[in-house]
Amino acid sequence: PPELPGIPRPVWLTILGSVPTGLVWYGYYKFSVEEELYQYELQQTGKVSGCGGYGTLFPFVYGILIGFPASFLHIPGGELLVEVAGAWILLGQVNLYNRVNELCTESEDMKSELGLTEGPLFEWWAVLPPPLDVVVGLRQVHFLSEYWRVKRGDTKQDDVIAETLFPFISLPEKFTLKQFFRRPSAWFWFTKEWKDFEFEFLKD
Repeated sequence: PPELPGIPRPVWLTILGSVPTGLVWYGYYKFSVEEELYQYELQQTGKVSGCGGYGTLFPFVYGILIGFPASFLHIPGGELLVEVAGAWILLGQVNLYNRVNELCTESEDMKSELGLTEGPLFEWWAVLPPPLDVVVGLRQVHFLSEYWRVKRGDTKQDDVIAETLFPFISLPEKFTLKQFFRRPSAWFWFTKEWKDFEFEFLKD
């Protein structure tokens, strides 16, 4: 269940729980991190910038559960309800990335602990088509997990997926789309030795 400070949920654990359950566990993950951030903000400042686990997930779930059958049965408003539910969860994801950026750069000590000079995420990547939206999503999972680890004073544990198999997940720099595409060394474990692409259209 959600806790304060939040529970570190590394990428390997999130994938291990999500893939076999058809993303059901990811729904629980989403609920938990949103609720933890909501309660943490309330505790620290008395103000909140998100809707919590219930406010984030329930409108989306109800919108889908009601909207899809209504749309299938050609009931007016069904398609609109599905679209609104999708927009709601997408906006929540953009807001989550912004909050993670703020947390990871809340102090010089925190930035130093995480190896950052600025927030690691581009929030607008949430609206990109798959698999690019997954790139920023995995980075959010990693850096939020690391943030809570530092807050709890836990010892750093290796995450083979984020740090070895798919190194782009844990890269401390905030890379652009062009930088991502021209640097195959950050993609996979088997491309680590590849040199950067020198195509003109990928240059900044």
